[in-house]
Amino acid sequence: MTDITIKITDRNGVLHEVQAPTDMNMNVMELIRSYELAEEGTIGICGGMAMCASCQCYVLNDVLKTERNDDEEAMLSEAYHVKENSRLGCQIHLTEDLDGLEIEIAPEQ
Repeated sequence: MTDITIKITDRNGVLHEVQAPTDMNMNVMELIRSYELAEEGTIGICGGMAMCASCQCYVLNDVLKTERNDDEEAMLSEAYHVKENSRLGCQIHLTEDLDGLEIEIAPEQ
């Protein structure tokens, strides 16, 4: 396993290119928290259980090949600022095939 590069645009419009480990079973929400790219207490409120949509992000390129799961669909159906490319960061697990992923953190709920 190796680190991958992910580009994350924060809620202030600032682009961050970060290194993400693929050997720690992390997800995008945890990556955002570890780099402190969102104000503390505003992302991952439910702890990554797909129950709050605070980690909603927009996928900006076609690197991510997985579809939303049922829990993710249900949560996004009740969330604000949802777009066609919305995903919950807690449901995107960091794997080597996500190298080059580009996302934007959605506005706060």
